[in-house]
Order: sequence, then C-alpha cells, then structure tokens
Amino acid sequence: MKTRISLVFLALFCLVTMNSIAQERFVQGIVTTFDSITIVGAEVMLKSSKEIVKTDSLGQFKVKVNGEDKLKISAKGFITQNVKLEEQIKLVAVNLKLKAGEKAREYAIGYGYVKDGERLNALAQMTSDDVDFAQYTNMYDLMRGRFAGVQVQSNGDIIIRGVNSINLSSAALIIVDGVQVDGSIMGTLVPSQVRSINIIKDGSAAIYGARGANGVVVIETKKGLDD
Repeated sequence: MKTRISLVFLALFCLVTMNSIAQERFVQGIVTTFDSITIVGAEVMLKSSKEIVKTDSLGQFKVKVNGEDKLKISAKGFITQNVKLEEQIKLVAVNLKLKAGEKAREYAIGYGYVKDGERLNALAQMTSDDVDFAQYTNMYDLMRGRFAGVQVQSNGDIIIRGVNSINLSSAALIIVDGVQVDGSIMGTLVPSQVRSINIIKDGSAAIYGARGANGVVVIETKKGLDD
C-alpha cells in the first residue's frame, strides 16, 4: 500500500515539475545604436520582477519571463526604451537612440557601452541644442557648410562621399524618424521641427543597402522623439 502511495506522489511530483518547466519562457535579444553598433553593458530590466541583466560583449542578453511582460532598456547617454513582450515573442532587437549633444557621445564611449569608438566618432552630428534650427528657412540652408565634406547640390541632392559615377546617383540616403524616405522630403521638412541630424560616412552605412554606400543622413524630428 505504501509503495502505491509513494508511486502516486512521485507521479504527481513529476507532473507538477514538468508543467513548471513547460511554463518557463526565455527571451533573447540584442541592443544596438545606429542600427549596427552594439551596446555593451546596457541594463535590461524585467518590469514584473525588477530583475536586471546586462548585455554582453556582443550586445546580447537573455531573460526569463512569465506570460506577457515588459522590458526597460537603458544606458547612460541613450534614450531609455520600453519593449512589450507578447507571449509569442522569443527574440527582441532593440535600437537605442543616442541622446542629443556631445556629452551623450562621451558617455557612450567613456562608460564602455560602445567599444567601437572610432565608428561612433565617424558619425557627424548636429542638434537643435547646438544650433538654433528655427533661424533657417529650409533644410538645405541648415546643412550647407555645417558638415565637413558634405555638399548640398543645386538639385537638392546631398553628397557625402563625393560623386562616384556620372550615370548613377551619388546622393545620400535619407532616413527620417527611422523610415527611409525620398530625398525630396528635404524640401518640405521644416527646420524648427527637427531635433537632430546625423551623417553616417563609414562602412556602417552599408546596413541600409546599396544606397547606403553613398552615406546616410539620419534625421530625428521632435515629433518622432515624442512618439
């Protein structure tokens, strides 16, 4: 009789253990900035338990979650981002935006979040904290002469890496609030509504495809940052 009871308890224990294991859920992720530069040591906090893990040398992390939850990803010099984890999500890619100003760049490199400091410094940046954008009537006047080696042509094309071909376009790719747009948008954007302009000159621009080879103009609007 005791043997039968023991077997019943053993079976129940195994069932509960297997059910508990089945409910365990892990989410993996990677944290970057400018889409390709990994962030090392960023804090990833699970909202429900307040547990904090940090990204490794590859910018990657892994957390154990139960059901739907939220992640809070932060690093000094970057804008904190919250990510909702729906039940089907297993992989998360988070792209933190660098805060405006030179001090944020110093934090990013000085605190060791960005190991590839040369790539980050290859990004030329101008923000509305540095220059009063409202004094300009259009984006072309705002950018003209502000970035070393960057040309604003009469047809509105922005040339970052020189004229590469007579037949093919040498115009830079334009990204506004994370969305690839046609270069003509530069004629309609109002400078006073722009928060920052970043020029990507080096090989990291290649992540944007063939057009990225001509360099990339990354624009953040004030509305985009509020969203």
